[in-house]
Amino acid sequence: MSKRNRRQFLEDSMFAAAAAVAAGSANQVFAAEEKQSKSPNEKLGVAVVGCGGRGGSHLGAFSTRDDTEVLYVVDVDDNHAKQRASFVKSKQGREPKMATDMREAFDDKSVDIVTTATPNHWHSLVSIWAIQAGKDVYVEKPVSHNVSEGRRVVEAARKYNKMCQTGTQSRSNPGMREAMQYIHDGKIGKVKVSRGLCYKRRPTIGALGEYPIPPGVDYDLWLGPAQYAPLTRPRFHYDWHWQFPYGNGDLGNQGIHQMDLCRWALGADQVSDWVLSYGGRLGYEDAGDTANTQMVIHGFGDQALVFEVRGLVTDSYKGANVGIIVEGTDGYVVMTSYNSGAAFDPDGNKVKEFSGGADHYGNFVDAVRSRDYKDLNADIEEGHLSSALCHLGNISYQLGEQLPIPAVRERLQGLETPEPVLETYKRFTDHLEHNKIDLEKTTLAWGPNLAIDPKKETFIGNDKANAKLTRDYRKPYVVPPAGQV
Repeated sequence: MSKRNRRQFLEDSMFAAAAAVAAGSANQVFAAEEKQSKSPNEKLGVAVVGCGGRGGSHLGAFSTRDDTEVLYVVDVDDNHAKQRASFVKSKQGREPKMATDMREAFDDKSVDIVTTATPNHWHSLVSIWAIQAGKDVYVEKPVSHNVSEGRRVVEAARKYNKMCQTGTQSRSNPGMREAMQYIHDGKIGKVKVSRGLCYKRRPTIGALGEYPIPPGVDYDLWLGPAQYAPLTRPRFHYDWHWQFPYGNGDLGNQGIHQMDLCRWALGADQVSDWVLSYGGRLGYEDAGDTANTQMVIHGFGDQALVFEVRGLVTDSYKGANVGIIVEGTDGYVVMTSYNSGAAFDPDGNKVKEFSGGADHYGNFVDAVRSRDYKDLNADIEEGHLSSALCHLGNISYQLGEQLPIPAVRERLQGLETPEPVLETYKRFTDHLEHNKIDLEKTTLAWGPNLAIDPKKETFIGNDKANAKLTRDYRKPYVVPPAGQV
């Protein structure tokens, strides 16, 4: 089997597994709750835009419900579209239409719902176009590629009275909801620090170069809002996450889930007062330009949100690899998955456990029928705020100056929340040493401490940083400015 065929086999296997999980969990929930209508006249027509990994989960969910039918499979890769269409037919008995350009599906009045799992740089524009065409939208996380366009999706959803659900499924899980209520009820005292962990091994994506576009891919449409550039990574699908023109690194890939939970734990309904980030792409040189080792610190008054990205080999922290740790004056909560975790007293004794999952897609469909966005567990504004925290962190990182690692500690000592920040720095440097990174010879990008106006969602007195709140869009793939959605 060739290297390309092996890769395709692995992608197809991942898709099948994701779809099976989505279908299986959905069927269990629906069998118990019996919420779905079986009347053909009440079926909601669905178009899924972007049918790779997460798109497979969308297809698995909406093709196995009694009250929805997948009418369109939209993908710029003809090979993906054909495979996914065949899968959908095997589940719902009727083959969906295939389209390369999403606007074909948006023009079809039989489509009620659009879901999207495209690369990040398309998320907001897909959502806005779909909403403008009269569709309700389920958009994967992060809901945006930059801060400004995320707010535009919120504007569009409100202007046209459309439901727009963010794909942060933890917000529908009873285990997570119970944990958040426990925190908000003051059971761990006053929350001082909300920590997000994205400890997820990420190997090199291969050498920077110029590579051929895979057969069957409409590359111009794939680029969409991004400026034209050749393909510079060996693997076309997925590895765009590690290039800033299209992705947001693991901070905005896996990390957005945990960032959302950290903000939820703090009870913050706006972005932070200030942000800074430091880190680098360490351990190898490749086609990626996002950080694989990164710290982001957000200040919310006297509370801190501290986020860690580790793409190299690492141990867990307090039992979590991909999760959150919320520290209060009277104890702490550790959530080690999307729906489970535990609360501990100050001495580390477990005092309560949380667990339980649910159906995030089903919550979306319920809101589509009720026509009340407040019924959504992850309304687009929640998704926008949490995505924005990731983008703000990356802006500080991208504006960073290169500093020797020991000099970073000196800069950290001047922050308003030194104790958790310096403790995290010590674990950060221990982690690098464990991976044989020479602390004396390695430099990190030290981002500026950026003051933020959380109401306006802009930086205070920093034109360079404000320029990165949006991007130069490639016509005709332009996100409308404020007030023009």
